[in-house]
Amino acid sequence: MHYKLATRFGRNAHQISGREPLDNEALYRHVPSIFAREAHDSRSERYVYVPTIDIVEGLRREGWSPFFAVQSVPRDGSRHGHAKHMLRLRRDDGIGKPEAAEVIIVNSHDGTSAYQMFAGMLRFVCTNSMIAGERFEEVRVPHKGNIELDIIEGVFTVAEDFPRLIDASESMKAIHLSPDEQRLLGEVSLVARYGDDESPVRPEQIIEPRRREDVDRSLWTTFNVIQENVVRGGLQGRKRNAEGRIRRAQTRAINGIDQNVTLNRALWTLAEGMQRLKAA
Repeated sequence: MHYKLATRFGRNAHQISGREPLDNEALYRHVPSIFAREAHDSRSERYVYVPTIDIVEGLRREGWSPFFAVQSVPRDGSRHGHAKHMLRLRRDDGIGKPEAAEVIIVNSHDGTSAYQMFAGMLRFVCTNSMIAGERFEEVRVPHKGNIELDIIEGVFTVAEDFPRLIDASESMKAIHLSPDEQRLLGEVSLVARYGDDESPVRPEQIIEPRRREDVDRSLWTTFNVIQENVVRGGLQGRKRNAEGRIRRAQTRAINGIDQNVTLNRALWTLAEGMQRLKAA
């Protein structure tokens, strides 16, 4: 099996991804909270518990397979087996295509998250995994009621948005950006990443491609380059310390699941904003 243990989420998470669907042995070795058989002790009797692996098995029967899984590492060691986790599932029909539409599932069994489902896309050339913005379907299922059926129905609800998702990516591919427009998208993306804090890198750095295939001025490629640079980190920059002195600094990867989801969706929304600006 072609699996790899990646480190994009840093030391605060365990992660595995593969070119082939992940089997239960691989999932259990790296993301054990998916297999928790009961909720954390802090949950009340009203909490309806369904192991995430049961959802995965149900979706496998419907033709969906997990290709990526990550689990956070909570500071409270007692929550490790119930920690927040994220899976990316898709149908194995993207052979020969540059991208594949995915369903992203986020959950925990310690009360920190309901089941959440989002639409996303995987770009094979760089294994960039994007999450669509707020215009696309999002489903949340609290831990109560007929939860297992609701979750599986939620996956199909999200998947109904796949044609619109693919259309959006194709539209972005057809839009050409000038260097100034690329820089503008880089600027607003740094605001999404750092907020009011000073960015250690310049917009020109995050629009710089990491590979030859990304030397392209389309909105889609520029967005992907920015997303990869911002999420993976590792860029050399400068940062002002508490004494006001300028020091060399390296940008950090996005480690947390929540931060990854939020930032990914924000970057997609910014790309859509540029798309509307170009169409005006």
